[in-house]
Amino acid sequence: MNRRAFVSGLAVAALAGVAPLPAAADGKRVALVIGNGAYRSVPALTNPPTDAGDIAAALKRLGFAVTLIRNGSFDDMRRSLIAFGREAAGADMATVYFAGHGMEINGDNWLIPVDAELKRDTDAANEAISLQSVMLQVSSTGSLGLVILDACRNNPFATKMSRSIATRAAATSGLGRIEPVGNVLVAYAARDGTTALDGDGRN
Repeated sequence: MNRRAFVSGLAVAALAGVAPLPAAADGKRVALVIGNGAYRSVPALTNPPTDAGDIAAALKRLGFAVTLIRNGSFDDMRRSLIAFGREAAGADMATVYFAGHGMEINGDNWLIPVDAELKRDTDAANEAISLQSVMLQVSSTGSLGLVILDACRNNPFATKMSRSIATRAAATSGLGRIEPVGNVLVAYAARDGTTALDGDGRN
């Protein structure tokens, strides 16, 4: 999949009908945009920080109050999600966009900060951000909570990750399926369980 087409096309489709507002939208539309590329324990990704900047600019043009995080550590992502959840509680619409490494472990989906090592499957709870926690933060908005994941790529941590239980599996391809819950929608860069190309251009 061409990620430039995904980034622009999905943003337009997901936010269709949202009329532009003044830059100061009184917190009615809020967004948290994260682009992680400078991973320390696995090969870096070139595009996510640029993708995140482009998405942040597009959302600002639509009247969103945007928080942009590039190459976020676990603490960066955790703190920004907490603050964002508080803003979402008083907003008409809340959006989270994440580009970077994502993985599924035993049915649970995780978004990976740049400082994660993930030497064991049990480390995810302390080194990564669960997709469920992200969905929970956007769910308190008054209308639509939208999570856009450009994270469906091969899992570089899986090959070196040890398992605490033999039956626990770290998926090597994509994120697991998520059903819509309440007012929250989750959009993927590629079908669940598959990977999306990182691309060789700017996006």
